[in-house]
Amino acid sequence: MDLLIESRRRRVYHVAGGVQAPASYLVVDPNIGGILVNAPAFSAGLLAKLQERAALRYIFLPSHLGARDLDAWRAATGAEALAHGAERGLISGTIDVALAAGSKLSRTIDFLALPGRTPGTCAMRLRHRPAVVLFGPALSPGPSGWPTLVPAADDHSWENRVIGALGLRGLRYDYALTDRFEPGRTRLGPGADRAVASELAAALA
Repeated sequence: MDLLIESRRRRVYHVAGGVQAPASYLVVDPNIGGILVNAPAFSAGLLAKLQERAALRYIFLPSHLGARDLDAWRAATGAEALAHGAERGLISGTIDVALAAGSKLSRTIDFLALPGRTPGTCAMRLRHRPAVVLFGPALSPGPSGWPTLVPAADDHSWENRVIGALGLRGLRYDYALTDRFEPGRTRLGPGADRAVASELAAALA
């Protein structure tokens, strides 16, 4: 489990996946505890590694693509599962909180609806500097390694993906993470907002 981002206010770890399966991450917030982003295959060993870093309070699913063994994770940790309401029927397992536009987990953690890759793709934004956005499958690393808009054969709506990408132009953040993560190739930040804006401008030109 690799530490990717560390500040006085929080830590973000890469937990598993990133190529064959969506990447999962652990966000450790001093006021909330542990937030597992995407649910990897459950194992007692992985659970123990997570619990060494924080007690899991929430499991955030940016889309149904990153949901594996959800109820096993819920049962083992007591964590609440969060996903956009439009993903609820696509996820095998229980969603405790259905997110919508404007949903917040705390004063400094909120959610951005970015439908298109799937009906209810949703990003999580950590607003404290250094600010981090976990985009899920909404964006993926391009040739430069920075996240951009990459079409997929099974996109739910490319038009909605484009609309969502246009809405990101004014967003300010320092680091960006997506469902795809390749150590040594994927670029996270700092300066992610400017780099991603440049990548999106080129993709939409």
